[in-house]
Amino acid sequence: MVSPGQTTTVLLTVERSLAPSGVIPMAITPYVTSVFPFDNSTAVGFFQYESGAASQPKSLPVNVPNLPKMIDTEFATEFSNRLRSLATYRYPCRVPRSVDKQVIVTISLNLQDCPLGKTCRGYAGKRFLASMNNQSFVRPPMSILEHHYKNLSTSDALSASTFPEKPPESFDYTGVNPVTENMNTKFGSKVLVVPYGTNLEMVLQDTGFLNKENHPIHVHGHNFFIVGQGFGNFDGNKDPANYNLVDPPERNTIAVPMGGWAAIRLKADNPGAWFVHCHLEVHNSWGLAMAFIVLDGLDQSQRLLPPPHDLPSC
Repeated sequence: MVSPGQTTTVLLTVERSLAPSGVIPMAITPYVTSVFPFDNSTAVGFFQYESGAASQPKSLPVNVPNLPKMIDTEFATEFSNRLRSLATYRYPCRVPRSVDKQVIVTISLNLQDCPLGKTCRGYAGKRFLASMNNQSFVRPPMSILEHHYKNLSTSDALSASTFPEKPPESFDYTGVNPVTENMNTKFGSKVLVVPYGTNLEMVLQDTGFLNKENHPIHVHGHNFFIVGQGFGNFDGNKDPANYNLVDPPERNTIAVPMGGWAAIRLKADNPGAWFVHCHLEVHNSWGLAMAFIVLDGLDQSQRLLPPPHDLPSC
């Protein structure tokens, strides 16, 4: 199970006796949770033994009997839950055991009322958008990084207030009617700001608006540890008791379960401005994104580097 934006290194041992022709097929198929049209084809590649090159058949029959079905959430979940860090002396697992700040972020697809005088081609004549904590991200005219580096606190490019650390409203996130209860989102460029060295936990909560989906959420600038995930609504009183703080997998992209949640932890030790977004590009273009700023630390090595001298100006 590899989500959009993820990379996985696989150590493979092949058995020559299982491939009399010297050719072994490798296939991949999409895991589907969307109601929107998609490419349902199966891609196939081949491993070939060097000794089998001379006898390669003109046609390569492909038989992949164990390829998961496209709508197989049970398989995807079971596979993802088995992943672990090595957590050895040579390859330690530096998951934060304690948290300085917890941020709960809802992931939503939205139906926006069509502006007056406009024609919208979304469902029921509305416009498709997406949001995090009901903010559909709008890229400001000036780079967030440049805005932060120049300390332009009075600029209109970014909102003065920070990104909300919890949903603006508490509700049955995964149990809502996908259409009738779908709220209009707000537009903005609010960013989350954290001090250098903050142990940050983000709980990414899918919602039932429009469609429950498996969203691949990518965090720039940091790796993180997937300490917990599940289906339904995150319960802050019960779910943390089941976190894996020993050997959780380390990633920079998390496939948030369809109609569920995922908790990630990271140490914010890379100063600058960093993008967090869905790696389904259509959702990204709809505004399913946010940004966070890591402030400078005390040491020179913990401070944001100046821009290169040849940085083009806009």
